[in-house]
Amino acid sequence: MKKIVYAVLATISGLVLLFSYRTSVGAEATALTDPGASPASAGSTTSSTTDSSTTDTSATGSGASGTADAGATGTSSTTLADGTYTGAAASTRFGPVQVAITVEGGEITAVDVPQYPASNSRDRQINERALPILASETVSAQSAQIDMVSGATYTSRGYLQSLQSAIDEALQ
Repeated sequence: MKKIVYAVLATISGLVLLFSYRTSVGAEATALTDPGASPASAGSTTSSTTDSSTTDTSATGSGASGTADAGATGTSSTTLADGTYTGAAASTRFGPVQVAITVEGGEITAVDVPQYPASNSRDRQINERALPILASETVSAQSAQIDMVSGATYTSRGYLQSLQSAIDEALQ
């Protein structure tokens, strides 16, 4: 009988704690969903600041909407100079990622990824799937305002950094 009473009290206590738990919806959540917050940080003149703010926004799980807002004014209002541009290699947890773009008629016509993590079979498997998707999205969007590939987060972050670097070169 004593065990039953303790079990009932423990269950009631657990339910009370469960229903009284409140999730925090503070300033951090507002900053992540506020589209006005990203352009202010991305508006600086150095490309390294723009690259890190773009990566940080997409890494928080807010998807590409934060990335799209951050880069919208920089790439779409200016035409790109024709040529082939190679972005700086971006370091990731599994190795560097480097993107090269070909611009013809002011538009990105081709994307090549000369350097990406391929040290083991898992890296090769992930990148064989992710890199064509990222390249296709780049040509469609004509900017670095693309979605990251699920399951290839590190590669996607490095790709976006290097892509933005290549686009910055094409703008000069």
